[in-house]
Amino acid sequence: MGYQFNWSVVFNLHEWLSAALVTCYYAFGTTIAGLLIGVMVGVALIARRAWIWLPARCYVGFFRCTPLLVQIVWFYYALPILSGLTISAWAASGLGMSLYMGAFSAEIFRGGIVSIERGQWDAARALGLNHVRLMRLVILPQAARRMLRPVANQCILQLKNTSLL
Repeated sequence: MGYQFNWSVVFNLHEWLSAALVTCYYAFGTTIAGLLIGVMVGVALIARRAWIWLPARCYVGFFRCTPLLVQIVWFYYALPILSGLTISAWAASGLGMSLYMGAFSAEIFRGGIVSIERGQWDAARALGLNHVRLMRLVILPQAARRMLRPVANQCILQLKNTSLL
């Protein structure tokens, strides 16, 4: 056959560091974007009005039930066909990973908020707090402690998911 494998690429420290930096940038960027999406969608999931929670539930259901690799490929190949927008491979993968992280973190945030006992909600309302202050001062500080471990797990999974890029 006569093919010689080029081992110089494998032992090139500069290439390894460059790849590690790209991995870290994507993991950090898509994690932050996904957490921001997750907070907004998670709050929408607990809304009382169907026109708020129904699109959020559809979003979470779609992105949690399809594999991330399929989503990345879909954003790169199908999105330009459907919308006419042409985006780079890196932008398509970042968008796919951010929306994927957002769907999973939305369920984490929803679960953390819903896990707070009803008595805490009633006590905050008895003090005359409006919904925003109730969430900011009473519910979210308690829920944050319960959400810390699942969010950390999801961040680690997001770092591992960068291998699909």
